[in-house]
Amino acid sequence: MSRLAQTAGLTDVQREILKTVREFVDKEIIPVATELEHRDEYPQAIVDGLKELGLFGLMIPEEYGGLGESLLTYALCVEEIARGWMSVSGIINTHFIVAYMLKQHGTQEQKDYFLPRMALGEVRGAFSMSEPGLGSDVSAITSKAVKDGDEYVLNGQKMWLTNGGTSTLVAVLVRSDEGHPDGTAPHKSMTTFLVEKEAGFGEVRPGLTIPGKIDKMGYKGVDTTELIMDGLRIPANRVLGGQTGRGFYQMMDGVEVGRVNVAARGCGVAQRAFELGVSYAQQRHTFGKAIAEHQAIQFKLAEMATKVEAAHAMMVNAARKKDSGERNDLEAGMAKYLASEYCKEVVEDAFRIHGGYGFSKEYEIERLYREAPMLLIGEGTAEIQKMIIGRRLLEEYRLQG
Repeated sequence: MSRLAQTAGLTDVQREILKTVREFVDKEIIPVATELEHRDEYPQAIVDGLKELGLFGLMIPEEYGGLGESLLTYALCVEEIARGWMSVSGIINTHFIVAYMLKQHGTQEQKDYFLPRMALGEVRGAFSMSEPGLGSDVSAITSKAVKDGDEYVLNGQKMWLTNGGTSTLVAVLVRSDEGHPDGTAPHKSMTTFLVEKEAGFGEVRPGLTIPGKIDKMGYKGVDTTELIMDGLRIPANRVLGGQTGRGFYQMMDGVEVGRVNVAARGCGVAQRAFELGVSYAQQRHTFGKAIAEHQAIQFKLAEMATKVEAAHAMMVNAARKKDSGERNDLEAGMAKYLASEYCKEVVEDAFRIHGGYGFSKEYEIERLYREAPMLLIGEGTAEIQKMIIGRRLLEEYRLQG
């Protein structure tokens, strides 16, 4: 274990889980990540290993076959996995958000049906809010569900679906205006549907098409897709929680947890960038000495380490707040904002320390340099986080009288 990013107050069980995950990352992920990433190849062997470790059920309650662990334990595991390869943490995150939404908001039948198989990794989750024309403006969703007897008919196009091809269960947020008077606030006329499908691409069930993988700058290996619904029929018992009009709140609850996860990913990638930078600085020599002995490089390393430590502390605080049952949107927004910004800066400094070799695909830092920008956008951009933080601060510090 390194000196940086330690977490005080962990139980023996938490420490054992993290030790196991770290060993798996060092042995099974880091040695193959760059090669798989350059080929944009899905890491099936790694995913199978994570299933064996029980990580797909980490936060699913024990009664459904999971480990019943806390958000903090999960976030610390994600930090370790992202240190190895950020794409793998994305495969777990989307699955986990759907499992969390089911646990918090699902009917008893939905929990009994999905959670045991999700804990085993047999059912793999993805969730879908964004659309081609809206980005972070969730209230502008145009895809729609119309009731038809005991079913709903869904139409529309969704975008940026992580695990779109490999998942077999997608939580899809659409507009559902039936029974609502005109003028209902947009966020009160949205519903989350639990859509089961076959893994793969093309028409994966009648009325549902996953066209193929989106080619991306980084965050490769994991499949990111569109989702097209054209007359997709879903039974009423697959409305999450059994009640329409609650989808926005359910999704925001999941995303709040997802923001802690993105913060954890930023922490993990930043830690790896620091490890690579501090190692290379002691091996590379200029002007007769290791570049680590030059004050300019020492200053960089000092700034990088401080950012790694600060981001980790904020991420842990946000996770613990959620675990305590308190509202944590302020802390999650701050942690996600700080960790993603610091991650980008630490990666860039490690890239600079590598000099010309940082530009070579032979060196791991090249991959991290392409991965870090995704964290500035995922689960809401930095600007969205600042809006959330600003509004919450004004609620907390509102002038009286």
